[in-house]
Amino acid sequence: MRSLLCAIFWMVLMVSSSHGKETIFITDDVFASELFSFRIEPRIFNWTYEGLSEQFQYRTSLEGYPDLPSWVRYMYSSEYHSGFLYGTPPLGNSDTKVPIEIIALNRLTYETKRMVLSLAVRRKKPAKNSVHMKIDNLNWVHMMDPGRIENLKNIFRNDLWPESRSDLHVVFMDSAVKLGARLPLRPQQREGVVVHLGSNADFSSRMLELHEEVKPLYKITTCTYKRTSVQTTFENSGFKLDWCAFRLTATEDDITALPHHPTDGHKHNGRADVHGQHAFKWDAPLKSELPDRNYSDEVAISFAIPGMIFALLICGLTIILCFQHEKLMQKTSKSEYSMAAANVQMVQYSPDDAQSTIKLKSIRDAPFDDNHSISPSDSFYREGSPHIGNMYMRPKPPPYKMTGSSKSPGTVQRNGGIEI
Repeated sequence: MRSLLCAIFWMVLMVSSSHGKETIFITDDVFASELFSFRIEPRIFNWTYEGLSEQFQYRTSLEGYPDLPSWVRYMYSSEYHSGFLYGTPPLGNSDTKVPIEIIALNRLTYETKRMVLSLAVRRKKPAKNSVHMKIDNLNWVHMMDPGRIENLKNIFRNDLWPESRSDLHVVFMDSAVKLGARLPLRPQQREGVVVHLGSNADFSSRMLELHEEVKPLYKITTCTYKRTSVQTTFENSGFKLDWCAFRLTATEDDITALPHHPTDGHKHNGRADVHGQHAFKWDAPLKSELPDRNYSDEVAISFAIPGMIFALLICGLTIILCFQHEKLMQKTSKSEYSMAAANVQMVQYSPDDAQSTIKLKSIRDAPFDDNHSISPSDSFYREGSPHIGNMYMRPKPPPYKMTGSSKSPGTVQRNGGIEI
């Protein structure tokens, strides 16, 4: 709903501004197969920047249409508080004028102004040879500075490619993130920018040597750690290159084969490298052509393997604990039995004959005899006695025998000569 309201607001704004008097007309000459850039800033509309964040907003489109042409791009830089129109006109637009309508809004005063930028496309022969580079320490907006572009050109004009001094120009430039590169891990880092420089001059011997030096790196996607023989030459001018993306190409194709033109790029998908070998330009595949990846098997494996290991550990620990518990129980029962047997020392009277002295004999190993058990009627029975439940009970004493003559019945003697 909010996006719909914004679209309606901009449509009303464009209609109202088109009939107003505040319309500025500017004409800019651009060349086919060469990059152009136009900076949209407040001073063009006689406005003054007052320090308010996002104070000005710009809406760009082809006059009478809702969007820009396919080869024109617009980006806003909050660092410079300005908008940038840039692109590379194809040869098919040569000798034509492309009107670009710009609607500006001052959010502080809600004042709107309209400007029509007429791009007069001049015919120019496309570059026969080009150099493709990826600069990691800069953003696209930094390369919009004409002074920085001249510093990059001077490296090739004065050192690497002197033959291109007369017609060296920027063929293509855009943010590396828009071309498929990843965003940096930290927001403070630069996104990187891809730059193509072209010329009709042949490559110098030093450029060919540099091409052979970096050719083994083509199998790697990115390599910011790699250094080359011309590393210091670029770093002294403030450029850090990704040498895995450094290419030298020789082509006679139309400029529409560049990534600016996804619709026309399929018509010119081949070109030759510096050795004359045919090489295909990489083009982004369609979504339907991309292979699908099934994650169900990987998820199952990631859960199955740790689950099996966990189950085996539980089984092993269970078996170990069971065996240790059984041995402990056996050891405990044996120790209890041995302690009970060692503490019980029972004796019995075993007279050898009537006149012999009573001998005490250990019955520790004697078999159990029910006749020696104590009954409740026994004189040694005591209710609540702690020895009632023992296996070995105290035996009965030997019987009393009469000694001496029958005239003295009062004298009783035990076997063994004890007089009572």
